[in-house]
Amino acid sequence: MTVLVLGDQLNADVGPLADRPGERVLLIEAADLARRRPYHPHKLTLVFSAMRHFRDRLRKSGRTVEYRQVERFADGIEAHLNADPGDELVVMRPPNHGTGDRLRELVERHGGQIEFVTNDLFLCSPDRFDDWAGEQPRYRHEDFYRFMRRETGYLMDDSEPVGGEWNYDEQNRETPPDDYSPPDPAVFEPDAITREVQSRVAETFEGSYEEPPYGGEWADPGPFRWPVTSDQAETALERFVTDRLAEFGPYQDALAAGEWALNHALLSPALNLGLLRPEAVIERVIEAYHERDVPLNSVEGFVRQVLGWREFMRQVYRREMPELADANQLEQSESLPPLFWTGETDMACLADVIDGVRTRGYAHHIERLMILSNFATLLGVEPQELNRWFHAAYVDASHWVTTPNVVGMGTFGTDVLSTKPYVSSANYVDKMSDYCGDCPYYKTKTTGERACPFNALYWDFLDRNAEHLSDNHRMGLVYNHLENKGEDEREAIRARAERLRERAQRSEL
Repeated sequence: MTVLVLGDQLNADVGPLADRPGERVLLIEAADLARRRPYHPHKLTLVFSAMRHFRDRLRKSGRTVEYRQVERFADGIEAHLNADPGDELVVMRPPNHGTGDRLRELVERHGGQIEFVTNDLFLCSPDRFDDWAGEQPRYRHEDFYRFMRRETGYLMDDSEPVGGEWNYDEQNRETPPDDYSPPDPAVFEPDAITREVQSRVAETFEGSYEEPPYGGEWADPGPFRWPVTSDQAETALERFVTDRLAEFGPYQDALAAGEWALNHALLSPALNLGLLRPEAVIERVIEAYHERDVPLNSVEGFVRQVLGWREFMRQVYRREMPELADANQLEQSESLPPLFWTGETDMACLADVIDGVRTRGYAHHIERLMILSNFATLLGVEPQELNRWFHAAYVDASHWVTTPNVVGMGTFGTDVLSTKPYVSSANYVDKMSDYCGDCPYYKTKTTGERACPFNALYWDFLDRNAEHLSDNHRMGLVYNHLENKGEDEREAIRARAERLRERAQRSEL
């Protein structure tokens, strides 16, 4: 028997690697997987470097590791089974839809067998989620989060939540003062392995995609600083807990020009590769709460993201695929504008966030939701186009992550996990950020020269989707405001929005 380790399962303490310490290990580094999207160079560097470091760690511990660098993943399976006919592989069940079925077909085609076991890099098993969800057609995150708190005992005092409240989100919507300077996040200098991977990525994946943008050339990568080993990931966790956790809560929804990280943990790439286990991350944060009296709103806000939202996304994705990936209930049909690849726009918030993505392959969750997804949704972009961009652009992206977040929450392509679209005018951006002060667009204008595009697009979105959304109990107030606008004003908004869509496609915003 051979333990197959996929590139997002790089942890020796769980699953068949832990249960079968004497079995050999197979890892496959396949170039074809890197050509499915025009991935950010940092994404490819992170995955391949982490895999190679994990290989070396296993070998140093005494494990026999077969590491195959191939053009196609299928070539690696074929070569392995040609060398050991009839071998049985065992692997943790992959979270991405269809991957398990394709793996089974591939292995059996070449005469082998494969066994799938529980993926222990998540805290909620499929059976546990299914028992909780039952036959409900929609899922409510807050209910699931409370269920998981009770199941795990995290931040619980017997049957009640620590502090008396389940959710401290109301305390976590502050904006930092003008002179605020958050602690620097942990950074890691590339070693010889990472530098070798960087060179290969630059040489191999810079072009040759079938349509623009080609390869990773759309990006403008800065220095690579992400953790690629479990030791580095644990250092990043400790730095977050020590330096950044206390003020994570109040500023977690804030937006600040030039502050791409603020107090965010930046641990999602390591979590999604398996370098960190979710329970270890949660328990270290709770430990800090008891050790140093870290504010409860910061601790609870972080636990909610990892224990609640991350697990919720994984399970909703599992249950709702493949329909979830194609959902488009608002029938949005616009193409993704080129500015998402180039960052060329006068809109200060959009330009800054996209510049950060092009540089680092990263933006925090509010930038993703309320700048990028908000703008694309208001513009009318097809959810699947935006999802493909997120999957390619982010270092922490996987299909199970981006699809429910982008198609479900970001664009309201389906209502299975959110009850309303997360859209806003410039008012929200101004409230939560410092972008509007230096932007050449006027935040208070809806039509006319230099009116902020968010404003006309917001009211036009509501107008276009009134039949679908006006009865939504959470949107009654904004539709009352829309109804109070005269027909001449609404027609001017429609005309302005149409011009903005045309200008976005011409890269003239």
